[in-house]
Amino acid sequence: MAGKYLEIYEEVKKDIVEGIYKTDEKLPSKRTMAERKGVSVITVEHAYGLLLAEGYIETRERSGYFVLFSHGDYFLGESTEPVKASGKGREKTIFVKSSETKKQRSGNGKSAETEFSAALYAKTVRRVLSGYENEWMEKSETFGTERLRLAISDYLLRSRHIRVSSDRIMIGAGAEYLYGMIVRCFGRDLIYGVETPGYQRVEEVYKKDGAKVEKLPLGKVGIKSEALWKSNADILHVTPYRSFPSGVTATPDKKIEYLKWAEQKDALIIEDDFESEFTPLKKAEDTIFSMDPNGRVLYVNTFTKTIGPSVRIAYMLIPEQLMNTFKEELKWYSCPVPTLEQYIVAELLENGDFERHINRVRRKNRIEAAKH
Repeated sequence: MAGKYLEIYEEVKKDIVEGIYKTDEKLPSKRTMAERKGVSVITVEHAYGLLLAEGYIETRERSGYFVLFSHGDYFLGESTEPVKASGKGREKTIFVKSSETKKQRSGNGKSAETEFSAALYAKTVRRVLSGYENEWMEKSETFGTERLRLAISDYLLRSRHIRVSSDRIMIGAGAEYLYGMIVRCFGRDLIYGVETPGYQRVEEVYKKDGAKVEKLPLGKVGIKSEALWKSNADILHVTPYRSFPSGVTATPDKKIEYLKWAEQKDALIIEDDFESEFTPLKKAEDTIFSMDPNGRVLYVNTFTKTIGPSVRIAYMLIPEQLMNTFKEELKWYSCPVPTLEQYIVAELLENGDFERHINRVRRKNRIEAAKH
């Protein structure tokens, strides 16, 4: 039953997040769940495997699967960092190998695992030059060409289960450009909370744009809870997938905590999703943007790592209630990415070449992860 395991995964995940299955509670056995859903045990095993890999559940020797996700409310000073103890104390922390964390986040050093085919890219350039000669010379709209924004919208729905209309997507010349646009929209008087240690360029961009920055210490599963709740940040900039240079990946309950913080503090979150496409999991990581019911998350990603460092194209997903602010504040700006470059990336997304590349790399990453 192709795709059935994803349905079961989504159903069980929803029950876990909503507290139907509580922390430390044992899940139904694979055989019991298979009988309930009318599927094979293997199908349930695949679903449980995804939940296990993402940190929603854990296995206990000869006991079965138990809920790891924390349902507790988060209060000032309460620590949600994992603890080690005998018995029920557990730790769910995801790191990358030290050799991986030392790579430049900017993508200046290509690796065999992520390098996009130069021949394929050149072929795509020729196809766009010959097939769209009356279009690629035209000036791009402020938020980017409609073709690229539509291609990104369709791709996100197919690959990430993110449903966002093309008119809520903004194209920029790299993620740093988009961070600057956020400052221009919301002003320099706000405080931007950033991870520490974190990608230094993020802090530098905010400071050079005149914004105030507050450094928030990372723990093993994300920003430490006590620091988060005591902070004065109005906008929180987080990298939930493999924060650079620490390699820390936020657990599902940490992502929920970020959303609760934003709701209680009437704040916003910038989700920097750099490189998440290359997860070794069989499905893409859940984004904070897709988990957000209140429109408080601005999602930023880039093609710099997935295609190549010379492709200075990034995109931002904007919550519907913030669109008027962006349109009003940025209406005099021009998109800095040439239309030709936008059409090349759109072509790669539309014909499936980009996704085939991503899937190829993810298969390699799964093989490497299995070796360790």
